[in-house]
Amino acid sequence: MDLKNGSVVTEFILLGFSGQREFHIFFFVTFLLIYSATVWGNILIMVTVKFSSTLRSPMYFLLGNLSFLDMCISTVTTPKMITDLLSEHKTISIWGCMTQMFFMHLFGGAEMTLLIAMAFDRYVAICKPLHYRTIMSHRLLSGFMILSWTIGFVHTMSQMVLTVNLPFCGPNVIDNIFCDLPLVIQLACMDTYTMEFFVIVDSGLLSFICFILLLVSYTVILITVQQRSSGGLTKALSTLSAHIIVVTLFFGPCIFIYAWPFNSFAGNKVLAVFYTIITPLLNPVIYTLRNQKMQGAMRKLWFQRVISTQKF
Repeated sequence: MDLKNGSVVTEFILLGFSGQREFHIFFFVTFLLIYSATVWGNILIMVTVKFSSTLRSPMYFLLGNLSFLDMCISTVTTPKMITDLLSEHKTISIWGCMTQMFFMHLFGGAEMTLLIAMAFDRYVAICKPLHYRTIMSHRLLSGFMILSWTIGFVHTMSQMVLTVNLPFCGPNVIDNIFCDLPLVIQLACMDTYTMEFFVIVDSGLLSFICFILLLVSYTVILITVQQRSSGGLTKALSTLSAHIIVVTLFFGPCIFIYAWPFNSFAGNKVLAVFYTIITPLLNPVIYTLRNQKMQGAMRKLWFQRVISTQKF
C-alpha cells in the first residue's frame, strides 16, 4: 500500500520520558549540556586534526572522521529529544520520522565500518611499524572513507526503501525518545514478520559481526605484541584501551537494541540515550584526555590563535 494514498497517520507521538515535570527540566538541562559538549568537543577534534601539522598520521585522519560521524549521530536525535522534554505535544511528522531513521542508520553504518578501519590502522602501527606509512597510504584511507559511506548508505537504504511504503492507519505512539525502526515497523497496518526478521539480520547481525571482528583484531594485536616483548604488551594495552572502550560502548547498545529489537524491556530508553547521547561524547573525552599529542596540538593551535589575534 502506498504511504501517501493509504495512510491516515500523518504524525507519530513520541512518549519520551515519563515522570514529573521537575525530572523533565533536570533531563533538559543535563542533555543540553551533554549535547553542547558533544558538538564542541568533536568540532575541536576535527579542527585540531585539520590544522595541526603534528597530527598528519592516518590515525588522526580516521579520528577526525569518527568525530564527524559521532556529532552527526547525536544531532539527528538529540535536539528533537531535548525540545520534547519541555513540550506537551511530543509529535513528529511521519516524514520527519523517516528522515530521522534514514540518517541514523546512514551514520551508524558508516561509523561501524570506520571503527574497523581504525582497528586495522592500530594493527599496522603496532604489528608492522616499519611498513606503516607504506600500507596506510592516502589511497587506502580514501578507500576506507568511500567504503564506510557506501556501507552506511546501502545499510540504510535496504531498510528505508521498505519502511517508507508501509501503511500506517492505526496506532501512532512510539514508546521511545526518537523514531526507532523496530518500534515504527510494529505500528504498520499489516503483517510485518518478514520485515522484523530482516531488521534483525540487517542491523542486529551487522552490529554483532562488526563487534566480533573488532574484538578478534584487537586480540590478534595483543597476542602479536606479547610474543615479541612483555614491555610492548603494556604499551599496546595503553594504546588500545581507548579504542576498546569506544567500540564496546558503541556496539553494546546497538546489539541489545537491534539484535532483540521486538522484545520491549525497561532499559530500552536507557540504551537509546546511551547510544545517541552519551557515546558520542565519550569520543572527544577519551581521545583528548588520554592523548598527550592531541592535547599538545590543541595548545599549540590555541597559542597561535592568541598570538595572531594580538597582532591585530
